[in-house]
Amino acid sequence: MRPLIGKKWPGLPHAAGRLGSGSDVLGLDDETSRDHDWGLRLSLLVDGAVVDEINAYLAAELPATYAGLPTRFPFTGQTEAIHHVDVSSVEGFVTARLGVDPRQGLSTIDWLTMSGQSVLEVVGGPVFVDQPGDITAVRDRLQWYPDDVWRYVVACDWTRLAEEMPLMSRAGELGDDLGSRVIAARLVDVAVHLAFLVERRWPPYSKWRGTMFARLPCAREVGEPLRKTLKADHWRYRQQQLARALDHLLSRQRAAGLPAPGPATVDFWDRPYLHPNSAIIDELLASAPDLPRGRGSIEQRTDNVQVLVDPAARRAAITQP
Repeated sequence: MRPLIGKKWPGLPHAAGRLGSGSDVLGLDDETSRDHDWGLRLSLLVDGAVVDEINAYLAAELPATYAGLPTRFPFTGQTEAIHHVDVSSVEGFVTARLGVDPRQGLSTIDWLTMSGQSVLEVVGGPVFVDQPGDITAVRDRLQWYPDDVWRYVVACDWTRLAEEMPLMSRAGELGDDLGSRVIAARLVDVAVHLAFLVERRWPPYSKWRGTMFARLPCAREVGEPLRKTLKADHWRYRQQQLARALDHLLSRQRAAGLPAPGPATVDFWDRPYLHPNSAIIDELLASAPDLPRGRGSIEQRTDNVQVLVDPAARRAAITQP
């Protein structure tokens, strides 16, 4: 790529890497991944004034293959084989995924509008060269939440757990095993999300969440009781195993330097149910932004794919009353 671009634009300041969407950005593609939307792909970041010209030049000059691999292929739903060098400016690339350019500063609302997957599409893949340094600056800025926003989103996951954990047990006690299992599955998903938060790692979208969860430092001690929660045949054992997982998560939260008063779970009124200790939420929120309790980031508010992949829809969902 460099010789081809350098022939017409010698000395052009640029950055190049494999960023954006695709399993290979996360290093998770395999033979199955290669049955569609697969071939040579690259993100080429240049000054906005030359984006269209470079894109047209590559469409005309790129060879059909390189190292035996195709440079042109149709994406799903398309019939035309085109090249997949994603030519963009840094601003255009990051705003298309995040809805905001982090180099201009990020407000608390900005942080809450970004899903983990949208951030990973900027920070997750390799950068091969960055002469201007702009995309590196963006990636550095997105390493993790500011501490106060971090406390807020962690508190929101504990709130989500508290809202439904007793319902899981109540449904089971009433003989509604299916209902109890459905709630349990939602709670396990929240617990997995919380694990990413306490380990300061951006969670990917659902297809890869379990795979990347397994790589977290806490995965072994947290994952084992979560799996037992999902497999449990009785609601009492189900809540016991979920409580075990929350004990481990609270320990990891404490080790990360966040407020983590114990125990992780307490009795729910006079009923034989457990729910998260409200003191955990209160202490986290004491040093967090003054935001609506429990609403959290966009991926804590919704799992609707059409919202999560649309920066404008994400912002609208976060900013609405």
